[in-house]
Amino acid sequence: MNPGKIILLFLALFFHGKYKAQETEKHMFIKDAEDKYPISDAFIQFDHGNAHTHSGADGSFQFSMKTFPDTLIISHKGYEEVKLPITNEDNKNNVIFLQHTPFQISEVVINHSSFLSDITKVDLNKFPVNSAQDLLRKVPGLFIAQHAGGGKAEQLFLRGFDADHGTDVSVNVDGMPVNIVSHAHGQGYSDLHFVIPETVNNIDFGKGAYYVDRGDFNTAGYVDFKTYNQLKNSMIKLEGGSFNSKRMLGMFNILHDDVHRKNAYLAAEYNYTDGPFDVKQNFNRINIFGKYNQWITDSDYFNIQFSTFNSSWNASGQIPERAVDEGIIDRWGSIDPTEGGKTSRTNVQMNFKHIISPSEQIDAMAFYSKYNFNLYSDFTFYLKDQDHGDEIQQKDGRNIYGAQIKYSKNFSLPNSSLHWTSGVGFRNDDINTLQLNHVYHRDVLLDKLSDVTGVETNLYAYSGLVWKTGKWTINPGLRLDHFIFNMHDVLDDEQLPSGRSTEAIRISPKLNFSFAQNDNIMWFLKTGMGFHSNDLRVVVPQKNENTLPYSIGGDFGIRLHPFKSLIITPTVWYMYLQQEFVYVGDDAVVEPSGKSNRFGADLGIRFQPLENLYLNTDINYSHARFIQEEKGQDYVPLAPVITSTGSINWDFSHGFSIGLQYRYLGARPAVEDNSIRTKSYFVNDLMLSYNHKKWGANIQMNNLFNVKWNEAQFATETQLKGEAEPITDLTYTPGSPFGVRLGIYYKF
Repeated sequence: MNPGKIILLFLALFFHGKYKAQETEKHMFIKDAEDKYPISDAFIQFDHGNAHTHSGADGSFQFSMKTFPDTLIISHKGYEEVKLPITNEDNKNNVIFLQHTPFQISEVVINHSSFLSDITKVDLNKFPVNSAQDLLRKVPGLFIAQHAGGGKAEQLFLRGFDADHGTDVSVNVDGMPVNIVSHAHGQGYSDLHFVIPETVNNIDFGKGAYYVDRGDFNTAGYVDFKTYNQLKNSMIKLEGGSFNSKRMLGMFNILHDDVHRKNAYLAAEYNYTDGPFDVKQNFNRINIFGKYNQWITDSDYFNIQFSTFNSSWNASGQIPERAVDEGIIDRWGSIDPTEGGKTSRTNVQMNFKHIISPSEQIDAMAFYSKYNFNLYSDFTFYLKDQDHGDEIQQKDGRNIYGAQIKYSKNFSLPNSSLHWTSGVGFRNDDINTLQLNHVYHRDVLLDKLSDVTGVETNLYAYSGLVWKTGKWTINPGLRLDHFIFNMHDVLDDEQLPSGRSTEAIRISPKLNFSFAQNDNIMWFLKTGMGFHSNDLRVVVPQKNENTLPYSIGGDFGIRLHPFKSLIITPTVWYMYLQQEFVYVGDDAVVEPSGKSNRFGADLGIRFQPLENLYLNTDINYSHARFIQEEKGQDYVPLAPVITSTGSINWDFSHGFSIGLQYRYLGARPAVEDNSIRTKSYFVNDLMLSYNHKKWGANIQMNNLFNVKWNEAQFATETQLKGEAEPITDLTYTPGSPFGVRLGIYYKF
């Protein structure tokens, strides 16, 4: 070879190597400016916008600088965009902190895994909440009814299910289950009143049984309320209004250490109301909540939280329609004025996160709950005992333990990515009291109808993959649940002291697909099996196939983001259920009601035409029928047909805002032959508020147009004093009339 060419080649290789050596590899972290939590999946542009990368689970990212100076552009939904100049000088500060911004519709990414929780985040920001009922109403498609003035858990309606108090809806707070198995008042009973609404930061939810990390009661869907890790300010809030209603709230930021990355706060709430009823509700509730969290190292996070509540009340009960029509009582009266109850729950929960590497981490959670419940109800009045009446007492006392460990890892593949999640866990309910008693005016025990103790254990494991390739996302998963039921019947003298037991196993496969046609259109198909467990008082004596009846179903829909201010989410769905459960409270059993199928359609719309104007609506239709019954005799009682909720919020001037929200529940069959139907209602609430940096005030007008409506409605066979024969007609709890509540808060 020509010596000159060799020299030129050598020089070219030398300078190329020198140029490559000047490329600077940088390693940085992105964290939340408030709680110092790593921000994963942030989008980082570099090389003058010609290249990009994403932050890992620990918030870290790496990039190579070819030419200086350059500017990093870091963006993530819910945070202000950061533009960071980069030079060839050493920068000792390798952490970038992002500041929160109010979440807007324009920031919601339709093909992102957190799409649904992002939607509710916007709803929460636009319309404040003051009660557990307000929280539940923020879940799109979930409809609720209350029939004890705030004392009992809400009645839940979702996807064509009258889920009673939670039989077909899995309810959680920070991952801790709220549903109570084999409860004295109904399977899956979910009393959310231990949650202080102002501590809730976001709501994660999903419809259907398509989520591998969700188990028992996840047939119609699940809800998981997420509380704040820290407070920006301490706050005191006072509220008062109609029916002698009072509410006091204090939230105190007791530790905020940026250097050692520690945060702690305490919240306390007191509620009282007499309600609109002739018999004063005398409703009292006290709530306390505390949370501490710390980043021990850059890779290890620890959190512990505590909550407790105690509540007592009187209730007017469900009154027969004929008693009001005939003038026996007025609309706000009661047949049995001694109904009511008392309940309490104390929870301790710990969470630990260990970030192994930018692509993998371990999450662990453990919790303990102490629960007590004592309810006096009268559903049938003088049907069974014409001298003393039919009042019953339901008692429940237990300790609940649980833990879960979850491992997740991201894999980078050619032209695709893979996210793998696996978990194992258990839940154990140690039931020391589970009673049903026939009583007279709370004070006199007439007969013990059921008295058992027991232990119910759920062991579970799951594994799922999220594979993203091109415009497709494929999500297969498999879940295994093993239940062990042990029961001792205190009233059975012949039973062995150790009682009786049985076991059951349920395997639940899931398979979901989505196709991101572009940034504004995503199609999805979700399929999977779920289940709801039965009461141990039925399972253990019968040892039948109704222990863990399964559901199987699918969703097909599209998420549309035609322009930044509008999101539309139409969905059609189908579900088959192996066994319906109907709880018979005065017999302490859950009756199987046969196989059923449901289909329907959901439509959600979020529209923000102006930065200070926001509208949302959810419209839901469902068709529910028993499969093995004759046509015309196959209606599923109380299954909702049409429900709709929505609101409009306008921030009109310098901190002033006005919000109007509505809820509509259509008429529905109350019995299998549809001969008795519930009455529809349409109710509106108005909120006027002023928010300043340090203080604010609001006026809330409930049932703005003072409509006459029935909240909880049932077809029940009852007999009143003096009636010769029992009659089956509608019994109901009247919905609250027009009422006003005023509130004021101060931040410090």
